[in-house]
Amino acid sequence: MLLKDMQVGETCVVENISLPFQMERRLQVLGMTRRTKISVVNRKGRGILIIKLRGSRFALGEHITASIAVRKVEASV
Repeated sequence: MLLKDMQVGETCVVENISLPFQMERRLQVLGMTRRTKISVVNRKGRGILIIKLRGSRFALGEHITASIAVRKVEASV
């Protein structure tokens, strides 16, 4: 599943990032690495997402969200 397919309120874990080297490194510096949990805070249309990552919120464009493979995490009660 791709990050762009996640809905508001869902949580996922990063499986793979397929972006150009410098863009991938920038995301890693911000804390987005494999096995990192991400929560979708808001959708702004066509794959543009606002996510919560390690306590910070980020806006990611469609090209980026379409290049990040994730695994959905079921909500724990």
